[in-house]
Formats: sequence, structure tokens, C-alpha cells
Amino acid sequence: MKPIKPKDGEESVWDYPRPPRIEDFNGRIKIICGGIVIADTTNAKRVLETSHPPVYYLPPEDVKMELLEKADNHSFCEWKGEASYYHLNAGGKQVRYACWYYPNPVPAFRKLQDHMAFYAQKMDECYVNDELVIPQPGKFYGGWITKNIVGPFKGEEGSENW
Repeated sequence: MKPIKPKDGEESVWDYPRPPRIEDFNGRIKIICGGIVIADTTNAKRVLETSHPPVYYLPPEDVKMELLEKADNHSFCEWKGEASYYHLNAGGKQVRYACWYYPNPVPAFRKLQDHMAFYAQKMDECYVNDELVIPQPGKFYGGWITKNIVGPFKGEEGSENW
């Protein structure tokens, strides 16, 4: 697959670094599930990694934590360390493994500690600056695609050949 050349105001995921970079994101992130706004923040972190759309990590103080229940499973990221998960119960809807977080990330990603990243494909609506996002293809990936992000993206059909 050949990278799409970005136009003015666009970002190519192929220009993102490997290993990934973390940066503050001062735009607005809003997540809705079960008809409830479960998160709304202007204090998110954004992780950028080659071939992936941005992943947004939200601080716990801007998430309705009372709607989350710790899950038992864990996964491992070669860059960030061991991730833990939460299930979500909102408006009569239960979403298993709705989001993940790093309770003890590696030092380079300490800013992400306890911040949550939600799977857009499991939520009703996720917004970046009032723009409805498109979830990154593939069940495992958690990137959020907006109109200013161009790919192709890891997880799309044919990307397994990269």
C-alpha cells in the first residue's frame, strides 16, 4: 500500500514516528455511549505512531469513572508497557473492554499513567473538536480517524502485508 500524500492542513500517519510520540492535545474530546456523555475533556494526550491514526488518552478526572468497572485482562505494548482494561456500563448498555490504560507505563510514557483510551468502534459517538470520528479498522486498534488524517491505516484490508 502506498501512503497518501497529505494536502495542506492534513497529517499523514506515515509521517508519524516509530517509536511513538506523546503530545498534549488541547482540543476537545467527547465520548457518548448509551445516550450518556461519559467523557468530555480539553486535557487529552495524543499518541502518534507510524501507520496508526492518533490515539487519544483522557485524564480520569474528565471521565465518568463511576460507569467503569475494572476488567481482569491485560495486554502488553512494546513501547508503553502493560495495559489494563475497563468495561463500561452506561444507559443500560454494557461494553466489555471499552477502554484501556497504563497503570505503570514505562518512563518515556509516564504522562499517560491512568489516562484512558476508548475504542471508538465500541462507543455510540466519539468526537474530536466536534467532528465525529471514524474508528481505525480492525478490532484490536484504537486510533481515531478525522478528516485531516490520511493513510492508509494499519488494520485496513491489505495492511496485513506490510
